[in-house]
Amino acid sequence: MPHIEVILVDANDREVGVMEKLAAHQVGARHRAVSVYVFNSRNELLLQRRAAGKYHCGGLWSNTCCGHPLPGESTDQAAQRRLKEEMGLTCPMTKRLALSYFLHLPGGLIEHEYGHLYFARSDLEPVLNPAEADAFSYRSLEAIRQDIQAHPDDYTPWFKFTFPEVLNLRV
Repeated sequence: MPHIEVILVDANDREVGVMEKLAAHQVGARHRAVSVYVFNSRNELLLQRRAAGKYHCGGLWSNTCCGHPLPGESTDQAAQRRLKEEMGLTCPMTKRLALSYFLHLPGGLIEHEYGHLYFARSDLEPVLNPAEADAFSYRSLEAIRQDIQAHPDDYTPWFKFTFPEVLNLRV
């Protein structure tokens, strides 16, 4: 995995330093993150299945894309960059929510993030980066809710945590 630094933040999302990404997930250091939720014109959410080779949560379904702002990069810029890198899409998006979470991941890693959630609209078919995602699916929010309930181990911990918040927001 290349050396990538994440932005460490306090409980109010104020920058307090930087740390190598894997190390931050190993020790559970709170860092800034972005998550993008792309909806089509039928209000279906574009999900991705994380590539099996990802260092955590490979093979699990999740929101359209996610990632971390690089030092000096805004959350808006990071959200657009990650959507293009992972799904080959570019579209306008709006930050809808920010929330903090501390979640244990498979393999002993910890997701301690101050996450900025973005909503976008697109009917384009994604062009997946195979290093990031190996499948996609547009699904209704109700179908996702039911599938998470029936098959919770098929989804990433952060998606299961944030999805109820997404349901509460108007798409």
